[in-house]
Amino acid sequence: MDRKVAKDLLHVRDWLDRARDIVSRGQDAYAEDALLQEAGDSLMMKLGEAASRLARANVEPPPGVAWSDAIANRNWLIHQYDQIDRGLTWVTLTRDLAGWRAALEALFTGAQRALASEQSEAG
Repeated sequence: MDRKVAKDLLHVRDWLDRARDIVSRGQDAYAEDALLQEAGDSLMMKLGEAASRLARANVEPPPGVAWSDAIANRNWLIHQYDQIDRGLTWVTLTRDLAGWRAALEALFTGAQRALASEQSEAG
């Protein structure tokens, strides 16, 4: 696995874990806290950018993951920031991204192995 692809995948893993942290606070906390909402937006924008890079690198997403959805979501958040529906962003964080975390696990493991292998070769 290419080093850049591996790093992008591990960033995605970490951002999905942060999204899970936001969700763990609950929907009421999310609805009442503008900072949590902005953090969720930021994570979704980063995920969309990483999805674009992974798609360009011809990384095939597993079933349940569509790079194009993340890219479209990123573009919406960036360009239609004044029309964000917090109910929809909550669904994205709780349902869509939670499913992505599990579906991408094999790619995350491969990325970790690739980087570890590279480090031991350089070591």
